[in-house]
Amino acid sequence: MLLQTLWSPFVLYPAQLLNSLALFFAFAGSWLLLATRIREQRMLARVVREGRMEAGEECLADEPTLKINRFFYCFGAGSLSLALLLSWSSTQL
Repeated sequence: MLLQTLWSPFVLYPAQLLNSLALFFAFAGSWLLLATRIREQRMLARVVREGRMEAGEECLADEPTLKINRFFYCFGAGSLSLALLLSWSSTQL
């Protein structure tokens, strides 16, 4: 009985369930993009502070760091795209 009571809002309002899921994916993707950008800025500030490069130069990080950042950017953008698709599909229900 309790399980039916908890499950009934999802059955009665599937659009709200999809919108909640879209909100979760949008929050997770945006947080990942923001955290990656902040990590890049901190790395750049650390390199400038240590004197390994001037303030106007372009920072060339090592290859594994660039791959991880690229993966995080792609995964974050994919999460935001999935959230958009879920939100659009919830309007069709």
